[in-house]
Amino acid sequence: MDASLATALIKLGGVAAFSFAAIGSAIGTGTAGMAGIGAWKKCFAQNKPAPFILLVFIGAPLSQTIYGLLMLINFNKIANSIATDPSVAALWPAVLGAGIIGGIAVGVSAWYQGKTSAAANDTIAETGQGLTNCIISIGIVETVALFVTFLVGMAFK
Repeated sequence: MDASLATALIKLGGVAAFSFAAIGSAIGTGTAGMAGIGAWKKCFAQNKPAPFILLVFIGAPLSQTIYGLLMLINFNKIANSIATDPSVAALWPAVLGAGIIGGIAVGVSAWYQGKTSAAANDTIAETGQGLTNCIISIGIVETVALFVTFLVGMAFK
């Protein structure tokens, strides 16, 4: 295979990883944002102060976009290494596949982190309790994205 085509396909893997992660972040933040607005409305209707901490929950799924960006940067390094080591070109199917599957996994993590954040928004607005438990739950969902990003990066070292 032509080295320039292999380079392009490896870079496509990075773009796929970033794009799927960003799609998941958009869905997750949208879900958490709608729940946050609903939670604030509930507080306003009851003349309770609206918790500012809900913004943290709304923004939590954005971190997966950063993980997608890290995969994109890593894949670009792999693609650029073809110039000095042409044998790397043979890795393009694995790198492209890892970008697609890894990006989807990170995106789904962001999506479900948004759902978890939505539940946290409701919990904190209604009860004012359980902040630590909510943050830990959101962090556990984030761990999936961390593992995927780390393992995809390690696969091509």
